[in-house]
Amino acid sequence: LCSLCRDILIEEDNIQRVESPVVICGDIHGQFYDLMELFKVGGECPETNYLFLGDYVDRGFYSVETLLLLIALKVRYPDRITLIRGNHESRQITQVYGFYDECVRKFGNVNVWRCCTDLFDYMALSAIIDNKVFAVHGGLSPAL
Repeated sequence: LCSLCRDILIEEDNIQRVESPVVICGDIHGQFYDLMELFKVGGECPETNYLFLGDYVDRGFYSVETLLLLIALKVRYPDRITLIRGNHESRQITQVYGFYDECVRKFGNVNVWRCCTDLFDYMALSAIIDNKVFAVHGGLSPAL
């Protein structure tokens, strides 16, 4: 699944063009059941266009399930799901805030963690909605 998603993401730009209407979702942090509620409220995919702004993993108990659902939807509906990379989509952060430990606990080794964190490297960094709205996970650097 990670390999299939990587093949899609590698063809996408770092700045994704998104058309409205779109449901924009912030940090999920492994809260799988909250993600399911988001789909109930916002609408099922592919009828609804979604932009996720990162932080899919860490802190919650279901980071693996949350991320795998999102990437499965990305593979199935690549034009309806946009995944932006957040600060928790990094190897270093996931080793501190729980995703690494969750993967080892659930699978007995680091293979799933490694596949997922390799995928993070291919995620877009921002989106532009209707050529009007700039969307990122955490904001712009003050140095810019």
